[in-house]
Amino acid sequence: MAQENRKTEPNKKPKFSAYWIYAIIIIGFLVLNFMGGSGLGSAPNTSPDKFEDFLSKGEVEKVVVITNRRLAKVYLTPEAKDLDKHKSSKNKSFLPVNPSDPDYQFEFGDLQNFENRVAKLEAENNNKVSVIFETETNYWGDILITLLPFALIIGVWIFIMRRMSGGAGGGAGGQIFNIGKSKAKLFDQNTEVKVSFENVAGLEGAKEEIQEIVDFLKNPEKYTSLGGKIPKGALLVGPPGTGKTLLAKAVAGEAKVPFFSLSGSDFVEMFVGVGASRVRDLFKQAKEKSPAIIFIDEIDAIGRARGKSNFSGSNDERENTLNQLLTEMDGFGTNTNVIVIAATNRADVLDKALMRAGRFDRQIYVDLPDVRERKEIFEVHLKPLKKIENELDTEFLAKQTPGFSGADIANVCNEAALIAARKGNKAVGKQDFLDAVDRIVGGLEKKNKIITPEEKRAIAFHEAGHATVSWMLEHAAPLVKVTIVPRGQSLGAAWYLPEERLIVRPNQMLDEMCAALGGRAAEQVIFNEISTGALSDLEKVTKQARAMVTIYGLNDKVGNLTYYDSSGQSEYSFAKPYSEQTSELIDKEISNIIETQYQRAIDLLEKHKDKLTELAEVLLEKEVIFKDNLEKIFGERPFGKKEEEIIIEPS
Repeated sequence: MAQENRKTEPNKKPKFSAYWIYAIIIIGFLVLNFMGGSGLGSAPNTSPDKFEDFLSKGEVEKVVVITNRRLAKVYLTPEAKDLDKHKSSKNKSFLPVNPSDPDYQFEFGDLQNFENRVAKLEAENNNKVSVIFETETNYWGDILITLLPFALIIGVWIFIMRRMSGGAGGGAGGQIFNIGKSKAKLFDQNTEVKVSFENVAGLEGAKEEIQEIVDFLKNPEKYTSLGGKIPKGALLVGPPGTGKTLLAKAVAGEAKVPFFSLSGSDFVEMFVGVGASRVRDLFKQAKEKSPAIIFIDEIDAIGRARGKSNFSGSNDERENTLNQLLTEMDGFGTNTNVIVIAATNRADVLDKALMRAGRFDRQIYVDLPDVRERKEIFEVHLKPLKKIENELDTEFLAKQTPGFSGADIANVCNEAALIAARKGNKAVGKQDFLDAVDRIVGGLEKKNKIITPEEKRAIAFHEAGHATVSWMLEHAAPLVKVTIVPRGQSLGAAWYLPEERLIVRPNQMLDEMCAALGGRAAEQVIFNEISTGALSDLEKVTKQARAMVTIYGLNDKVGNLTYYDSSGQSEYSFAKPYSEQTSELIDKEISNIIETQYQRAIDLLEKHKDKLTELAEVLLEKEVIFKDNLEKIFGERPFGKKEEEIIIEPS
């Protein structure tokens, strides 16, 4: 067993770095340069005065003068070496003593003056000293000085090339020659991917098509035997957070074929031609491992319509990458048994050649989940939470989150757990989820925000105006909760109960606009003046009115016309699709629609002014009111609506 454990134990030895070699070479040059002169056998230093004292006493046998270094090496007579003062100076040196080394050395100034001084001392003391002149050459030092500039230039170049190509992928450590290699991450049978189709809740139609694509590669004969061809690609289209990338992860976990995953931005590089090279390398690797699947996330990074984003007229690297991708998907060199799955939330900006049959044969729309699908998504994300079982109803939670994507629901569950932990609870309860929805949509409560009594009263009547008008209109979503506690950037918030409609009629849109203008209308009725607090309401109704006139053709004077371009090509146009006269008519009709609904809201509030005031006073007292308070003041809502879902809108 011990031997088996040693075999399976991973190799934890550190990888050898080439930088150690560079460091050893540099240190070696420095040591050789240091040893090039007198090296490790350097003699003790002395001063010119002491040298003259030694010379006058006849203790110097010879002097070796190194002319190019202005260094004098002093050799003593055998008798002088036995003197205690010279022995002690030798013992002070920590270097090993070599008999051939000089006894002392010192530096002098001018060579001529040094020669004259030695000759004078010899004449005065009648001592004959052998003076030898030499020149020392440091070969290693000269070589180092000669090669050092070239070594520095080469080293800097290698460093820059490594930095520039460090993220270029490839198996050779990101060298410059591998910058054109694909950066795709490979998932195969040896790679453990924990996401499967069981983890993808809802999206039944999308899952069915994705599973069929996986089946194409697992059992191709089942389809080709009837004369059919395997699809080349599938495009996942939908709003952010709906689960497009999650579906791709499930494919990687379920498929028994190699799965290459990368992002559209991985093809973009500062060097010309790198993107096209990476596309070629990607399909080459996939073809070698075919049948295989390639997943390109955010394909709009390279798949934008050609010629639309390049106003300078120069060659665009993204277009070269896209051209190569088009060729690989359906060209002369067709890659068989390789399916490309791509994801984007901007299908309108993609090139038409990319969307044609034969390339992305299938477009799978991943929409926002409905009530049933949200319930399934909640059940998936509630599994890892420690929750209070008897208080949590996934159907109730699904009704509280209309318009939420899968990512939003995951965020709600996580935020609920954080809120429960912040409160010190042992488990996550129903109220924690409601607080999480409020936190995500409306923002964090700011109870300490400084608001004057006049401002607080104006906010209360503003929110009460929304509640009153929406309660009295048939097609408006009734309020079930109103608060004047500041949240995020809003000073108040209202929780609605809208219907999920597939088609919307003009009366429904007009009632919603009237309810949105109820806040400003209440300020006009009560205070006879308006404020800036209705900015978000005005933005909402202006967009709705403009959509009625210019998109949906719901205005009698403009007629059954639409100026909406589903292809997205109008984004690149600087001209309006209508004349100046039509533009004036559109502006006039938008203004008429808004002003009509504003007057309608004022009339409703004038009629129910007493109840409006009563509701505002209750709101000032409690700061948060619910559906029960509305029913107590207004009675049962006169329109029998099935109230299923809640949406929050700041005011």
